[in-house]
Amino acid sequence: MKDVSNTRAAIAQSLGVSNTEIYSTGLALIKKFQTSGPILDFGAGKGHFLQMLEGQSFLDCTGADLMDRPADIPASNQWIQADLNHRLPVADETYDVIMAIEVIEHLENPRATAREWRRILKPNGLLIFSTPNNESWRALIALFVRGHFVSFLEKDYPAHITALTRLDITRILQENAFNHAGFFYTTKGLVPGLKGVTWQQLSMGLCRGRRFSDNIFTVARKV
Repeated sequence: MKDVSNTRAAIAQSLGVSNTEIYSTGLALIKKFQTSGPILDFGAGKGHFLQMLEGQSFLDCTGADLMDRPADIPASNQWIQADLNHRLPVADETYDVIMAIEVIEHLENPRATAREWRRILKPNGLLIFSTPNNESWRALIALFVRGHFVSFLEKDYPAHITALTRLDITRILQENAFNHAGFFYTTKGLVPGLKGVTWQQLSMGLCRGRRFSDNIFTVARKV
């Protein structure tokens, strides 16, 4: 098992932030599936998504991360400083929504994480999480050529340690009695070999979804 110092090293490498496209997709999904109730930003990092939530009048929000509380998150937000690989100091059935943006690939045991999400979600609670899309053309070409997915290169270690496919995610949700509502994709995917160029730019937005997006979101509800 990684010790806390290794976990902190992984956090430092990941910088505690994701890109605006990912945050915007997460926010759109919360609006689509749930409009009220306490929200946990699981793996809140530097708090950018918490700030977006406040800007959209989601006020009952909590961030959880091993990082210190960010100075610029809303004062009304609670902060739980904890190793996300372990049980959180949170009562059962506390949250209506758990959002985990680009977090699960950093954690040691996705099944243990799913059990913890289930524990702290209220009945019919909403779970939304994202991770690198390992079924895009970019990821699959890297796997064929290099022997590993594109988001799990040596430079990504130890930040990225758990690669998941849609089948992996589906099985984890089934094992933990979540009702899977669907997969959703960001509208940005890099073209292999063309630095900074996206499929969406080349196709005027026509190429999208499973093979053309760099990130996948999963939406599910606690049964």
